[in-house]
Amino acid sequence: MRAEPLDAETIVSATEEVLRRYGPEKATVLDVARMLGVSHGSVYRHFPSKVALREAVIRRWLDRVREDLAATAEDARLTPPDRLRRLLTAMFTAKWTKAREDPELFATFRVLAREHSTVSSAHVAHLLDQIRAIVADGIASGDFAPGDPAAIARGVLHATTRFHDPAHATAWHSPEVDADAENVVSLLFQGLRAR
Repeated sequence: MRAEPLDAETIVSATEEVLRRYGPEKATVLDVARMLGVSHGSVYRHFPSKVALREAVIRRWLDRVREDLAATAEDARLTPPDRLRRLLTAMFTAKWTKAREDPELFATFRVLAREHSTVSSAHVAHLLDQIRAIVADGIASGDFAPGDPAAIARGVLHATTRFHDPAHATAWHSPEVDADAENVVSLLFQGLRAR
């Protein structure tokens, strides 16, 4: 049995490992409890259901991505075009890296993201807000043409879907993906640029 106290973070970490090993279809709360050397009731004291536990896993992963992107999006030393370019590049790279370096866990995250659409939707809303804020700054500074920052942000996110939406993950292994992403981003910037 486990000697040290059990906390939510430890359970979520163990759940990631169980999901990596068994996949989302076969992983159970009992597997998590076994890995931790506790009863499944101990896990349920922190998470009321398997759904809540899986939601915590996807939320933690998306929170890590969000933290990494926030530093780029809010870097006041950069111009709005540079901030937007770096944000998009960081967004693509975060997803590509996870898909390439930990494909089992990434496949699990794809399943969990579909199952827990409210967590995924909140993540997308946050990304849209970051892009909208940068676009608004770019319009105010005269770097970007006037327009509705929220509508432009949606357009930017949708135009780049192929490079960040997990539904397109198989294409991220293509040797052309970097060049394709750069071409799309450059085209977007031509449209955004103030005349």
